[in-house]
Amino acid sequence: MTPEQLVAHAVDAAEDGLRAGEMPIGAVVAMGDEIIGRGFTSERTRGRRLVHADLLAMIEADERLGWSRREQPLRMGITMEPCLMCLGTALTLGVCEIYFGLAAPDDGAAGVPAVWQPGATDGIFFPLPTLSGGFLLTECRDQFRRYATMTTKPHLRRYAEAMAGPA
Repeated sequence: MTPEQLVAHAVDAAEDGLRAGEMPIGAVVAMGDEIIGRGFTSERTRGRRLVHADLLAMIEADERLGWSRREQPLRMGITMEPCLMCLGTALTLGVCEIYFGLAAPDDGAAGVPAVWQPGATDGIFFPLPTLSGGFLLTECRDQFRRYATMTTKPHLRRYAEAMAGPA
């Protein structure tokens, strides 16, 4: 599965979130060509804050995999750059590659690999995932543009408009 295909699946998940009145952030976890985890940000639906799309997709993948040996590396597609919490979760789960659409200027963690210097380990931990962004920007921005027109909260509208970019 190509990076664009991974992010396209994430865009589909974000669309489900948008239909539920959520901010349009979606994510998928894949092992080979199989999607093993999928989620969309669910703060409004669940009335909680720690329900990011990528976190929910990774929890689903983790529940499915358990402690079983992985036949292929895990990869993730997300419509928005992961935050530090979700990057740490990806590290713990063993996601090796993350592809995202939009940069998250307020809390994005894509710059972490450039500055993080872990100590020497004995190989029991997974390496930090590689991150690549800018996939399907038009689709991701369009979802935020549509969300901006439907949200009634001014601060969320401003954020969505900023993420959508210039009209």
